[in-house]
Amino acid sequence: MELLKKSERGEVSLIRHRTTGDKFILRSFTGNADVYRKLTEASSPYMPTVYDVASDGDRQLVLEEYVKGDNMSALLKDALFTPEETRGIVRDICYALWTLHSMGAVHRDIKPENVMMRNDSAVLIDFDAARFYKEESTNDTQILGTTGFAAPEQYGLSQSDAGSDIYALGILINIMLTGCHPSQKLVQGRWGRIVTRCTLVSPKKRYKNVLSLLAEL
Repeated sequence: MELLKKSERGEVSLIRHRTTGDKFILRSFTGNADVYRKLTEASSPYMPTVYDVASDGDRQLVLEEYVKGDNMSALLKDALFTPEETRGIVRDICYALWTLHSMGAVHRDIKPENVMMRNDSAVLIDFDAARFYKEESTNDTQILGTTGFAAPEQYGLSQSDAGSDIYALGILINIMLTGCHPSQKLVQGRWGRIVTRCTLVSPKKRYKNVLSLLAEL
């Protein structure tokens, strides 16, 4: 029906089943689809359902649920989020990340473009950059992520883990509340302290996990 996104790594299309009329998202990209395969076994209201994965070498096709709603990036162009709205959205993202982190995976690309607002809930999308944490590795085999959101370790300093997603989530919180990256304008008060802890250079000094961040919220 429509090409939603195209990049060097692949494209995302909106497709429709010819018989039922149901809409789906079809992802075509170059890379690793191991996390998507694992997600076919998972269920969370804060992530799209992944129905099927097909591979041809390093070329991947992923069929997933079409999340009908508004993209956070588009919403931020019109207005910022209130502290109460931010708390609810970040809570939903934390639940999505807890599902992901519990299976040993890291999203690695938390940003407004990858959050959909479905009614009053947030849905975390796009797991193209996601990977499983490997105990024996000292750094990522491929540097992926979005500049401004990617944690320092994602640039080859060490292996990305759950703390890398917490770092990006801290950046996201600040942008939701101020419209700016914390390096330009840090949100004031308790939220500022939360953002600061999320974005500490040392992963060990950030929140231990997303549940700790949830407790703080």
